[in-house]
Amino acid sequence: MAKIVTANLNGIRSANKKGFFDWLAPLEADIVCVQELKAQAGDISPEMHHPAGLKSWFHCADMKGYSGVGLFSRHPPLRVIEGLGLPDIDAEGRYLQLDFEALSVVSLYLPSGSSSPERQAAKFSFMERFLPHLARLAASGRECVICGDWNIAHSEIDLKNWKSNQKNSGFLPEERAWLTRVFEELGWVDVYRHLYPEAREEAYTWWSNRGQAWIKNVGWRIDYQVATPATAAKAIGATVYKAQRFSDHAPLIIDYGFDL
Repeated sequence: MAKIVTANLNGIRSANKKGFFDWLAPLEADIVCVQELKAQAGDISPEMHHPAGLKSWFHCADMKGYSGVGLFSRHPPLRVIEGLGLPDIDAEGRYLQLDFEALSVVSLYLPSGSSSPERQAAKFSFMERFLPHLARLAASGRECVICGDWNIAHSEIDLKNWKSNQKNSGFLPEERAWLTRVFEELGWVDVYRHLYPEAREEAYTWWSNRGQAWIKNVGWRIDYQVATPATAAKAIGATVYKAQRFSDHAPLIIDYGFDL
């Protein structure tokens, strides 16, 4: 059985201080995907590089204290792919892929558009250019899991206040339609939703820091493990871990019925 974890850390150093790597140690995950490192390579300590017997790879943003993704693995990959070959996207550290013999695993941090119209435009640009890459991955014949913060709640069931958020980034009609294309046209599978089609509040993975959203569980489900169909079909169970808080997101843990 393979255990894959994805977590937006909102700063790897901050999450470390809050006990993320202490929590990770007994979990015995095979793969851990992290997003929003907010760190450069030199900021990542040895204990963060090799927690609990895992080896690590990082794709940091050029800008200090911003974005960045990482992957931890218990198994040595055959190949590491850093970035998408798109300079403006790669400068923000948003894509990292490890290829194993039978599976590729990606850590993805899709942009947020909530801070300004310019960032929403950058998000739409990313989505437009990322879709052909998703199509190529799906057609490659390789099994794949893309883990990360997609910054889109797909359906009304995926956030508490869906009516009041229909004009807000993360739940815009264009964003939701794009994600529908990912699932329905390209054939990718939202693994959590495949396992639990009716789950609501227990599925949320992100909470605003405003208005006691965490306490009231006014959340969004924007962190996904999206897989090729054969891999998704082998998913056994999934958990959103909320007993401790390491960031404004919660880790998503999925167990699969195969070995890496």
